[in-house]
Amino acid sequence: MTVTDMTTTPARLGRVSAGLAGLTGWRRLLAAAGFGGLATLALPPAGAVPLLLIAFPGLLWLLDGARTKRQAFAVGWFFGFGHHLLGLYWISAALFTDIERFWWALPLSAAGLPILLAMFTGFATLLVWMLRGRGMGQGLGKAVLFAASWALFEWLRGHVFTGFPWNLVGYGWTGVLPVLQGVSLIGICGLSLLTVLVASLPACLADAAVPRRRAWGALAAGLALFAALGAWGGLRLAGASDATVPGVRLRLVQPAIDQRLKWAAGERVRNVQQQMELSAAPSSEPITHVIWAETAVPLFLDQDARLRQALGSVTPPGGLLVTGVPRMEAGPEGEPLYYNSLAAVDGSGAVTGRFDKFHLVPFGEYMPLRRWLPVGAIAGNGAEFSAGPGPVSLDLKGLPPVSPLICYEVIFPGAVLPAAEDGAGRPRWMLNLTNDAWYGNTAGPYQHFAIARTRAVEEGMPLVRVANTGISGVVDSHGRVTAMLPLGHRGVVDAALPEALPTPTLYGRVGDGAFGLLLMTCFAVGLRARHRR
Repeated sequence: MTVTDMTTTPARLGRVSAGLAGLTGWRRLLAAAGFGGLATLALPPAGAVPLLLIAFPGLLWLLDGARTKRQAFAVGWFFGFGHHLLGLYWISAALFTDIERFWWALPLSAAGLPILLAMFTGFATLLVWMLRGRGMGQGLGKAVLFAASWALFEWLRGHVFTGFPWNLVGYGWTGVLPVLQGVSLIGICGLSLLTVLVASLPACLADAAVPRRRAWGALAAGLALFAALGAWGGLRLAGASDATVPGVRLRLVQPAIDQRLKWAAGERVRNVQQQMELSAAPSSEPITHVIWAETAVPLFLDQDARLRQALGSVTPPGGLLVTGVPRMEAGPEGEPLYYNSLAAVDGSGAVTGRFDKFHLVPFGEYMPLRRWLPVGAIAGNGAEFSAGPGPVSLDLKGLPPVSPLICYEVIFPGAVLPAAEDGAGRPRWMLNLTNDAWYGNTAGPYQHFAIARTRAVEEGMPLVRVANTGISGVVDSHGRVTAMLPLGHRGVVDAALPEALPTPTLYGRVGDGAFGLLLMTCFAVGLRARHRR
């Protein structure tokens, strides 16, 4: 870049920023929603991270034009609404599996969740505006405080009201594996904070109060930070081991059963038979364990001895068939309790291991507003599931200890392994059974796989994922995909089980502690810059 470019670029950006700050009414809000939608394209499956260098400065320039708390909140809220409306459109696809029953929920799923999630973005911009209103003005301090505020409320989004940490900004790096290695240190929330910080720095180029050299220097330093992070990640990958667990060969079965046929009375047995046929197909190497997806057996296994014996017939000799199943037991007063479970079946048809899902999907597996919504859960076909204990370390014959995770349990960073004080020992791998058939060929399954892949890097632990329609695969402790079945493909993939890292990652030891330290540092730097001004 020439000296002339460095001189003219801030002037051009100044005109753009002034134009955006001058927008009022619906024009400002529509622009905010547009920038929010643009930021969504940085996430999987698009992964266009450089677009954040436009989206976040645009948001900050719109925020410059806010004159009241209400306007400041509205700018952030509309940004968040556009962001989540485009990023979570696929959730509505689940309703079309039985649209005659759930047509009324279509507007709630399409717009209701984005409306709620946008509140967090609104509070983030409100916090920044309030700090600015006390004298901070523009400058680099504003970018730092904005990144810290965004990260704080993104973290809160993953924890309050059971949490929904989906599409955090840092997931945009899942397609750049060297940079993604950073989550082994600071977690996905820490990577999000750094991403938003660097993406916000171009806004400083339009600030006449910031010396040009300082603004360009800050942007160059931010980009250099990610270059250094990528270089470190590249070295980490170069030294990664390809070791696998001796004597273990997994077969992942992906039957690609249409969700509308999965629970149909005349199709349930046929669906199980199809998966048995896939499980029994010849292999180039002996298979030790077969794994099916979430609720792959849509029948009550504990109550059907013939079914257990049939599954035992396709279980590898001396191994297990691990599958998702619904489970029912009597409650304290004799009422039926339903669980979304995992069961391990041996060659004799005996269930030798069991796990019940502990983090249920609101509205999908239970109704949190039962008092006001007299309808049943969508995924439970009207019935509601009960939560089991978890996370847990499960011992299965012939396998290292495993942390089982059903469906979206894998999206919660720092909550996928049992606590060390549980005394069960640290698992050596994670197993994620899911059924993304609800969402068809949309962005949802790609986002889900990217999120699950990130957990492997954070914890330094391999992850095996089996989905009904995909994406199924094996991810090693560094996030490398060693085997995969693409979305919508019917078949099996045979793979070895990668070894876990010999010691936990920094994130595996301290969780969000490193992120919390980074967050407090950013707030301190930003507030200090405010007072210096």
